[in-house]
Amino acid sequence: MQSFGPSLWTLDGDDVRMFGVVPFKTRMTLVRLESGGLWLHSPVRPTAERRRAVERLGPVAHLVAPNLIHSLGIEPWRALHPSAKVWASPAFNRRHPDIVVDSVLTNDVETPWRDEIDHCVVEGHSVLDEVVFLHRPSKTLIVTDVIQKHAAAGESWFWRGVKRIAGILGRGGGVPLDIRFSVRDKAALRRSIDRILGWDFDNLVIAHGHCLQGGAKDDVRRAFDWITRA
Repeated sequence: MQSFGPSLWTLDGDDVRMFGVVPFKTRMTLVRLESGGLWLHSPVRPTAERRRAVERLGPVAHLVAPNLIHSLGIEPWRALHPSAKVWASPAFNRRHPDIVVDSVLTNDVETPWRDEIDHCVVEGHSVLDEVVFLHRPSKTLIVTDVIQKHAAAGESWFWRGVKRIAGILGRGGGVPLDIRFSVRDKAALRRSIDRILGWDFDNLVIAHGHCLQGGAKDDVRRAFDWITRA
């Protein structure tokens, strides 16, 4: 468990292989709300040690599936905390029809944490329906897959090369090439990114790779300059 800011923590999970092939590190983000309940973003699988670390912070109240891919920890954590509410991206149930979702995170849904955490559905992509969040008290942007900065350490030369070509290796990483090439509506995507860049944030937490404490607004602006300048 790593403290990242006021009432904000990160917890690394298991290594996974996307599509059974591409190696990925995983990370979840935790927020302790003013109510005392915990908000878990992209939950990792709960080992006994991780469960103890989380429950020391407070009761688990909300489980957030921020896009249609990130489902690994949702049901295991709900089994441990049956009263927790599951919030999911708009297309999540199309890929995971057997996972019961309490509320869908559309742009106009009212959430019980709206005074502390804002959200924006990144629209305009043909596949990925990611929801990006802003934790206002810590001025932290919380991102899942639309920005990636995979650490080179521990990667084979082959995967370092692949991730470098994809634009997601190291602290200079950004939006993966496959996401860039899968945009179906550039105007809709730009509206989403303009809204996100209008938020007041200085820090960045991502699910895959290096996070930033300070200077995140410029880094995120750089990551999306291929669409904002279009």
